[in-house]
Amino acid sequence: MIIAALAACLTVLAGLTVLQLLLIAGLPLGSIAWGGRHRVLPLRLRRAAVVAIVLYAGFALLLLSRAGLLPGGTSSGVIIGTWALFGYCCLGVVLNAISRSRDERIVQIPVSAVLTLGVLVIAVSPAG
Repeated sequence: MIIAALAACLTVLAGLTVLQLLLIAGLPLGSIAWGGRHRVLPLRLRRAAVVAIVLYAGFALLLLSRAGLLPGGTSSGVIIGTWALFGYCCLGVVLNAISRSRDERIVQIPVSAVLTLGVLVIAVSPAG
């Protein structure tokens, strides 16, 4: 179960990374991200997208560690970090659900939900 959850999480994070890269490049996909207010992201949100990509990489490393594929999965820092990530993902579901952008709600609620459930499975599982 933990491997399936990890695969789902890594796939979602990779997809979100690609989305952020496309947004940084100026593609008109802004209706499905960052509140959906801008078809093409302004510079400040493109910078935020760079930060998001860095965070996604950190999330992936954390989950790989907790799942036992990288060292430290049973350390208190990794365990607490995984639960903090779960809370962050829960917040993401709520924020996407209350977005004014219909497109963002349609795309990001399921994406956020899959990530949240995957993180929960990894958080409650013993490290591999």
